[in-house]
Amino acid sequence: MNIVVINGPNLNMLGIREPDKYGNETYEMLTEKITAHCENKGITAEFYQSNHEGDLVDRIQQAYFDGADAIVINPGAYTHTSIALLDALKSVSLPAAEVHISDVAAREDFRQISYIRQACSFTVFGHGTDGYLEAIDYLAENTLERSSKEETESKR
Repeated sequence: MNIVVINGPNLNMLGIREPDKYGNETYEMLTEKITAHCENKGITAEFYQSNHEGDLVDRIQQAYFDGADAIVINPGAYTHTSIALLDALKSVSLPAAEVHISDVAAREDFRQISYIRQACSFTVFGHGTDGYLEAIDYLAENTLERSSKEETESKR
């Protein structure tokens, strides 16, 4: 299984930005943690981070063309504003999970709005960076790899 982990604005600043909300782990530590978790499960994880909305849209679309099986996305602040990311996720029809490190439900009102959620089959927030692992586990347990799915459909 191949999962693309997409991170939006300011996630490259993990460990520096508001550690009281986001913890002390750096972005590099996060990717190492996810890689180790995935290797134990026979999953390949690819990582992408951008502070630019259009670049995130491009990477979602590229995940489809690269044959990815699923997407884990932490859109950061774009969660609350980006119809473009919603449309991109819908357009590729890949299983997706939405992750937030902090408990967005306990924060400002505007952070409780998610445009992305309706394109995701799983959402986790407030579990720190372990939320990424939960999302990966959910997708691994509930997603048929595209190659297997295509073989099944071609036999019909």
